[in-house]
Amino acid sequence: MIEGVIPRTAAVRLLRDNRVIYEGKIASLRRFKDDASEVRTGFDCGIGLERFQDFKPGDIIEAYTSEEVAPVL
Repeated sequence: MIEGVIPRTAAVRLLRDNRVIYEGKIASLRRFKDDASEVRTGFDCGIGLERFQDFKPGDIIEAYTSEEVAPVL
């Protein structure tokens, strides 16, 4: 965990060699052996992604949330 907060409901993308190779959802998020609703900077965690298991050293997982903003007139 480099910076920020990873909520369990976040969408994620996995980058390898600066290329996006996966976009999807978090399947599991754990601190030690316990399920976690979020993980903050400075804590280690285990993360599983839906329908993806081909992790390699150097992969970067970016977690993000999307929100819809109503246009201002």
